Amino acid sequence: MSADLSLPGSRLPRAISLEELRERPARPGQASFFFHDNHFQHNAVKVLPGEYYVTDENLLLVTVLGSCIAACLWDSRMGVGGMNHFMLPVGDSTDLSGRYGSYAMELLINEMMKRGARREYIQAKIFGGAQVIHGFTNMNVGERNTQFVRDYLRTERIPVVSEDVLDIFPRKVVFFGTSGKAMVKRLAHTHREELAAQEARGNAASVVRATRGGSVDIFGQRRG
Repeated sequence: MSADLSLPGSRLPRAISLEELRERPARPGQASFFFHDNHFQHNAVKVLPGEYYVTDENLLLVTVLGSCIAACLWDSRMGVGGMNHFMLPVGDSTDLSGRYGSYAMELLINEMMKRGARREYIQAKIFGGAQVIHGFTNMNVGERNTQFVRDYLRTERIPVVSEDVLDIFPRKVVFFGTSGKAMVKRLAHTHREELAAQEARGNAASVVRATRGGSVDIFGQRRG
């Protein structure tokens, strides 16, 4: 599957080697696990829980989600994109950690603006918030995380152009930070009976919802 990293009517993103990436000092909370993604044939950075990454270079941002949320922000004018990965909506006010959405979202937006992005041009795509543990119905973390990020972005007046949230599927998300393209792969989960029911209803292939022209592609979709 091809990966379109071009910027519409703008400059091309700068290519960067793994050696350059690994030699850079990482800020607190900034993702720093760089690798070459064989599927997309591009260098990539893995965004782990509590981390974020912002780039205007030719680099993929990759994460795997269960009940956590990844917000992918993009300024098309500057070709700057970023991803975070938070675990809970809010935490102790003294804990300034990317594990909590309240801090993770502020950190991501601030880093985007340091790279030249402007709030009025930023768009968002959001992913995750699944109920991945079968029978775990009390205090659904995925639902709380999803509601939090929707409310936060609405307050900040940042439009959500695409989303793939809730449901029961863990997800792998690949975000092309300079083009704003996002791709999702649904992973195996523990809800076998629910999956069978969804497939019977034809819902398994339509879990991605897009609004206002945003795009999210499904890649490497499993059968059965």
